[in-house]
Amino acid sequence: MTRPRRLLAAALAAVALQIPPASAAENPPDGVVTWGASADRMGEAVADRGYRMVVHTSVAGRDLRIRLSNAFGDRPVTFDSVYAGLRKEGAELVRGSNRRLTFAGADSVTVPAGATVHSDPLPGKLPAGTDLVVSIHSPDAAGPVTGHWMAMQTSYLTEGDHTAEESGDRWAASIGSWFYLDAVSVRAAPGIGAVVALGDSITDGWQSTTDLNRRWPDYLARRLQKSPNTVKGVADEGISGNRVLTDGPGQSALNRLDRDVLSLPGVRTVFLFEGVNDIKSHTGVTAQDLIDGYREIADRVHAAGKCLVVSTVGPFKGWSEWDPAAEAVRQEVNQFIRGSGEFDAVTDFDRVLRSPYDHERMLPFFDGGDHIHPNDKGMQAMADAVDLDSLACTGN
Repeated sequence: MTRPRRLLAAALAAVALQIPPASAAENPPDGVVTWGASADRMGEAVADRGYRMVVHTSVAGRDLRIRLSNAFGDRPVTFDSVYAGLRKEGAELVRGSNRRLTFAGADSVTVPAGATVHSDPLPGKLPAGTDLVVSIHSPDAAGPVTGHWMAMQTSYLTEGDHTAEESGDRWAASIGSWFYLDAVSVRAAPGIGAVVALGDSITDGWQSTTDLNRRWPDYLARRLQKSPNTVKGVADEGISGNRVLTDGPGQSALNRLDRDVLSLPGVRTVFLFEGVNDIKSHTGVTAQDLIDGYREIADRVHAAGKCLVVSTVGPFKGWSEWDPAAEAVRQEVNQFIRGSGEFDAVTDFDRVLRSPYDHERMLPFFDGGDHIHPNDKGMQAMADAVDLDSLACTGN
């Protein structure tokens, strides 16, 4: 077996052995994802702790449902109190907006190790582009925590159960991560769908301004809300340091594709923007290895009845791991992405971000300072470069 095929075979085996389907606890709901964050292992849990998490919606709709994830847990975890409301300021909620979520009619739910669970629909409207606050409490959490490290959003922490309180007084400790919550969906207008951005730290928003929702998928969501396009939902499934082929910071794109992307409700299109971490890590990954990985993702996305948009890998000259050998791999990969015709559409983030005077380097105006992560202006330029019609997936 050739080396690229061995990599893919190992990745697929990991999918089969490590990732339970979204239906492990129940069937996924109807609706459209309005917010999402990729799951990862985050250290050890603490019992009798409450998390008040701020998330920003994309598509509007009714009857919101949340998804709680114990994907990386090694034992069941019980949530005895879960509420959702609208943020006023900081940890304080809009008066009268905080309401209890139920699970199969019960106030509490136990999520098995490796599983996810959806809440019952919460009656009422949820606006687009608003700060939703989900407050959860677990009396018995222990073992590995499932969550998302780099939220680029301030959320809050407390000891004991204060989930029903709309005041922020008991939520004095701030945190920069999301815990257990990995998706929110709504019943949107008929014909409305969503796009999922599958990526690394650039998609996760590093070097964008914290608390202002200036990741490139956020800018894309705002464009979609103003357009006649029927894709309105956007889920950001970036993980800092993520790679296409091998696990590292987070499971690889191949290993988490089913859980973090294809299991989300209402997804019409997957937008893949990964590869720079495979290239710059100098693990011996070749352009052909990455090309085989992209093809495998395309096959699985298309088999699920969805479209795939792929972006070229952006410039990173000036980053400490850049060298001519890595650059040669990037150029070969980008040539394939631009010319293969194997994807439903291509967005050329390389051409958007690169300097006209040195195509191996990011334009200084877009550089967040480390020569690999764009700043707010770069994030907006990326979102503006996406052909919105390519997200509609009318041909699949």
